Parts: sequence; C-alpha cells; structure tokens
Amino acid sequence: MTIPTGHAAPTAELFKDAFRTHPAGIAVITAQGPDGPVGLTASSVSSVSAEPPVLAFSVSTASSSAAVLVAAETLVVHLLGAEQLDIARLFATRGADRFGGAVEWQPLPTGEPLLTDAPWALRCRILHRLPIGGSMILAAEVVTIEQARSDNATPLVYHNRSYHRLGDQSMVG
Repeated sequence: MTIPTGHAAPTAELFKDAFRTHPAGIAVITAQGPDGPVGLTASSVSSVSAEPPVLAFSVSTASSSAAVLVAAETLVVHLLGAEQLDIARLFATRGADRFGGAVEWQPLPTGEPLLTDAPWALRCRILHRLPIGGSMILAAEVVTIEQARSDNATPLVYHNRSYHRLGDQSMVG
C-alpha cells in the first residue's frame, strides 16, 4: 500500500491552500434589506437540482451583508462573466458603496436589486438555512431567470487568489 505524500492533519491554512487550487465561478448575490440593497461577491454558488431548480451557496457571518442575506426570503444570484470583473471586485470590497454610481442596477418589481450587466440573474426563494462554523449555507429555489444577453459570456472564475477568464484556449478535453 502506498501512503500519499504530504499527508497532514487538516488545519484552516491547509484547507484554504487546497481550495486555492480549485477554481470556482464568480457570482454576486443581492437582496433588499430594511436599510436598502446589500450584496456580496461569492465563489461558493453551486447547482443542486435541475428539477426543481435549486442552488446553494455559503455566506461568511462576518460579512457586512450576511445578516440581510440570511434573513431574506428572496434574493438574486448574478452569474458573472469576465466583463463584470469590476463588479466582482466592488462587491468583494468591504465598506464599498456597492449600489452607488459604479454599477448599473434596478429594483425588480418584487424589490430585489438586479445588476443589469450580469449575463444571468436567478431570482431565488430561500428554502433552507444551515449554520456551519462561521458561515451560513443557504439553499434556494430559483423562481425566475433573467438572461441579459443571448451570447455565451466568457465566464469569470477565481483561482489562487486571482480572477481569470475561461475561453477556448483553456480547454483541455
């Protein structure tokens, strides 16, 4: 039997190192709070089920937007393309004026903020909230989908503490 090299007990730093090498798509999640719209950049959004359409993501409870997102009954998950790098950075910056003049948005008829430049926007209804460590995992059913463009946007991904664009040149199989 071969013992893998680098075998170590899990630590927070080693866990973070492992996930730095695992690329993830970038989304911005928005909701309407009692004091106005909130939002944050997330790399944890994943598809859970196609029928019914359900997604999940995690929110650090240390985030300034966490309380509103966790309490929301509905929210919008915006799947970003590489052209929205500035939006991803803005919503990832603590203390930034996320809904000022730097980003185009409008409230949906149901009240949630919609980032009009995002290639895809999924309006969701929260199904489950699961506290784990310093985070909250939210499972949400997609109730409407907005497609801003009919073209296939170049995806924006996060890998090794940097944003990247995926394209045909990155295809390996």
